[in-house]
Amino acid sequence: MDDGIINHLLELVDKGHRICTDSRQARTGYIFFALRGEHFDGNRFAEQALQAGCSLAIIDNPDYNTGEKCLLVNDTLRTLQLLGQARRHRMDIPVIGITGSNGKTTTKELLQAILSTRFSSAATKGNLNNHIGVPLSLLSFPPEADCTIVEMGANHSGEIAELCEIAMPTHGLITNIGQAHLEGFGSVEAVAKAKNELYAYLDKTNGTLFVNHDDPRLKEMTRDMQTIHYGKENHNHFSGEIIRSVPALHIRFRVNKDFGAAKQGIHGEVKSRLTGAYNLENLLAGITTGLYFGAEPEEIIRAIEEYAPANHRSQIIQTSRNTVLMDAYNANPSSMDAALDNLALFNDRPGAVFLGDMLELGPVAKDAHRHVMDKVKQMQIPLQVFVGEHFAATCEAENDVLVFAHVNDAAEWLQKNPIQGYNVLVKGSRGIRMENLLEYL
Repeated sequence: MDDGIINHLLELVDKGHRICTDSRQARTGYIFFALRGEHFDGNRFAEQALQAGCSLAIIDNPDYNTGEKCLLVNDTLRTLQLLGQARRHRMDIPVIGITGSNGKTTTKELLQAILSTRFSSAATKGNLNNHIGVPLSLLSFPPEADCTIVEMGANHSGEIAELCEIAMPTHGLITNIGQAHLEGFGSVEAVAKAKNELYAYLDKTNGTLFVNHDDPRLKEMTRDMQTIHYGKENHNHFSGEIIRSVPALHIRFRVNKDFGAAKQGIHGEVKSRLTGAYNLENLLAGITTGLYFGAEPEEIIRAIEEYAPANHRSQIIQTSRNTVLMDAYNANPSSMDAALDNLALFNDRPGAVFLGDMLELGPVAKDAHRHVMDKVKQMQIPLQVFVGEHFAATCEAENDVLVFAHVNDAAEWLQKNPIQGYNVLVKGSRGIRMENLLEYL
């Protein structure tokens, strides 16, 4: 790649130009990157983006080179990644990398809320956490930011290492290791190895690792590394415990030994708006990192207590008819187990589950969905609704058990058979769109 091209694009970004990869978002002041995918070719929309006001279109197919506002490169995606990396080189600030099987986005948002009490911090928007999203995030961070958080996702080996080379984190944490994206990884051991790429990068570059010692795999992976560790036990640098988890998570925490700007003896209690004991590790990760960077305990508590979960993650929604535990942004066997355990604690009224397929599990999909159905049956939940092809292939309808191939079918049933007076867990992988049921609950 010609350094002159990257420097030219970086100058435009420095002058306020923004990046878009979707021609429908194109407007004046934007640079359009024509990315290719398995089922689309962004080059086809370059002229449309220019007509919408983009000052430049980066393309990698000469057939769509319509003039001086088109910049032809060998590989548009690689150009975007190199541009993001170049922007990162200009940031002499902490960059905190976050990955893990569950809780990445919640931890990122909690940490952003905490750090913003002390810093002009910036963080990945939404789930822009892959080989496209990470450079886009780096290019979107404001120049005045003095601390940034980059979420990193992966569904195959080597991807976290690649993202580290682009984002160059100075600090980082892995939330946990669980049964996620097994279709790409093959096993939980392979998931652990892939996530370990963040630890390996930070260890190699003398970065700072925040480690969840309640996860035995993470503890073992960092056994020979210098780390700051947190968990339930008091021998950790930072520890916390649950006071109450219903309806929302209430915890107490304590600094057991000095680390970063945190001093031994700091303690407190936080009444969050998050549902689920499984969010303890997300809270501990956020508080540990915030204290390390010097956020004041009182401000941390306030930031967490004001943080309202959104986007169908760990939400408690009181409708006119039911209490809905909305956790439908994603699902895998680990998070499904935790969500069901949480529902069991809500015992003030009958329970109901609307569970969608867990995607990207590969050869373990059938056993994983059978496990969920067996667990729900053992819990004797009065109303059980399963949605998706995986559940439909492994579950037979019976008394109080309904199976639908598509979420629209479940919605139609709910319209005809409204339910009231339940504690309702709604969970499933993003592709199933279980959140579409909320208006009928």
